[in-house]
Amino acid sequence: MLLTVKTVYMKKTLFSCCVLIALLWGTTLELIAQPAQRLINVVVSPDHTDWKYKSKEEVTFTVQVFKDENLLENAMIDYEIGPECFPVEKKSNVVLKKGKTTLKASLKEPGFLRCRVLAKVDGRQYEGLATVAVEEEKIVPCTSHPEDFDNFWKQAIEEARKLVLDPLYLGCLIIKSGDADGQLAGARKMILLPERCTETQNVYHISFQNHIPCSRIYGILIVPKKKGRYPAILQVPGAGIRSYRGLNLGDNIITLEIGIHGIPVDLPQGIYTDLSSGPLSWYQEINKHDRNGHYYKRVYVGCVKAVDFIYSLPEFDGSTIGVTGGSQGGALSIVTAGLDPRIKFLAALYPALCDHVGYLNGRAGGWPHYFRYTPPKANEMETLAYFDVVNFARRIKVEGWYSWGFNDQTCPPASMYAAYNVIPGNKELHLYLRTGHWTYPEQERARLEWLKEKCK
Repeated sequence: MLLTVKTVYMKKTLFSCCVLIALLWGTTLELIAQPAQRLINVVVSPDHTDWKYKSKEEVTFTVQVFKDENLLENAMIDYEIGPECFPVEKKSNVVLKKGKTTLKASLKEPGFLRCRVLAKVDGRQYEGLATVAVEEEKIVPCTSHPEDFDNFWKQAIEEARKLVLDPLYLGCLIIKSGDADGQLAGARKMILLPERCTETQNVYHISFQNHIPCSRIYGILIVPKKKGRYPAILQVPGAGIRSYRGLNLGDNIITLEIGIHGIPVDLPQGIYTDLSSGPLSWYQEINKHDRNGHYYKRVYVGCVKAVDFIYSLPEFDGSTIGVTGGSQGGALSIVTAGLDPRIKFLAALYPALCDHVGYLNGRAGGWPHYFRYTPPKANEMETLAYFDVVNFARRIKVEGWYSWGFNDQTCPPASMYAAYNVIPGNKELHLYLRTGHWTYPEQERARLEWLKEKCK
């Protein structure tokens, strides 16, 4: 069936809206949101308990449909099986007389094989899926590596840092060249939030100069009240536009949680909603054909400037600093560590923005799925290579804690492994196989405890 341009656009829009909702919920609730309990439970179980297979090895998926913890007789299902995002077998209205069946498939090469099932009960649909790894350690990136990658980002950061030495206009504070106090005053702004402070912590709404005059990064800073010098954690955000509360890791760690859109992060939600549907709608698509104008250039540079900000704090110990985040924030954690050698460790949950051109090579690419529905336009592939997390992962030399699940449909695991497999530094991967674009409380607790340990 031929799809019209309108149909494709509508599908892409709907898909992206669903993805954005998932990203928002996966990060707003401190990355611990889980699916709600359902009346009908669709369980898809691979026959290997570790969900890992060899190339060409047959995988047996057991499909079971439960109601009230009992198999539901005569359950009707639709199912699809194949490489994630590329199902090759689809069937509809299959009746499970005893509420159970088995399905078989295999992959000929490294990747991920997904079995997705929809049970149709009383006019409603209930989803279950399982995604298995096939020699995932052999997945290699599809994205290209620009020859001037390092020089491009070196120049971008250097140019951004020059701005604090120059006068600022358009209502910004004027900074006298060579005036260290003036530079600091104009480069950063800190507003105490008394209602958020505690007996042991001060909480600030902060901002600082980003990559062009009067472009700023905003965030929430938490600093211990007790005099001393402390380690620091930078938390970088998942996708979306919203307010932030800050990351609280106790009374002995400085934390800075930033937004990326150049707007305050303590505004009423209605403002962010309007921006999400207005000027910042589809921000990840802005100028994706132009490496100097692409939206993520200001974001990536802003993450490095956030490290600069932390280093300017008199309470910072001057050396112990890590970065963390999930989804877009997982990507930005890798990007920041890849760009800034001052970062000593990172913790990344299900990183986005990995291996964009995977879709052009028969394999799933990462969020925001640039080429899933539309082919690349002029200069898009070349531009996005400068922003692909894979190319920052190649440069990570510090300790890293990584975690995701195989059922993630927002950040497909093949895209994440394309980045993870090229990381040369000391790395540890914590798999929670059944999770999608969400985390268990235990998983989130493990991330935070690892960060705290690195701060000792």
